[in-house]
Amino acid sequence: MALYEHIFMVRQDASTTQVEALTQQFKTVLEENGASISKTEYWGVKTLQFRIKKNRKAHFTLMNIDGAAVAVDEMERQMSINDDVIRFLKIRVDEHEEGPSVMMRAGRGRDERGPRGGGGFRDRDDRPRRDGDRPRRDQDAAPSGDSNAPAADAQKQSKGDE
Repeated sequence: MALYEHIFMVRQDASTTQVEALTQQFKTVLEENGASISKTEYWGVKTLQFRIKKNRKAHFTLMNIDGAAVAVDEMERQMSINDDVIRFLKIRVDEHEEGPSVMMRAGRGRDERGPRGGGGFRDRDDRPRRDGDRPRRDQDAAPSGDSNAPAADAQKQSKGDE
């Protein structure tokens, strides 16, 4: 039997209970045709990059399927008939991924990632100072009256000469 990852998208107007009912319906179709489902993940409502059948958002669901191509084809035939399913994708894989999928791991948030460190870009203030470096602008700033004095004197002299 072949291993498949199957993702389908349901229109944004459907509720989560309707999406769960559709998932259960597709599971029974697969099981009637001799396939087994090892994992089902509901990814939630996500924004689409472009409109699909007048929808800007969709409910995403992943199913890991172990079964014959005939069973998956029958399920896809029923998905194409159903008006709530706006798109689906079947990928044949060598083995199923253990644990949560990448989409489920991506929802952890910034706080759980830990501090940034190691490679990557650093802020300019984090750079080590070298002896030949110029001093920072705020350290060598001269009083405002002194820096403009020579330029102001030159302007006064040129106006007085005229």
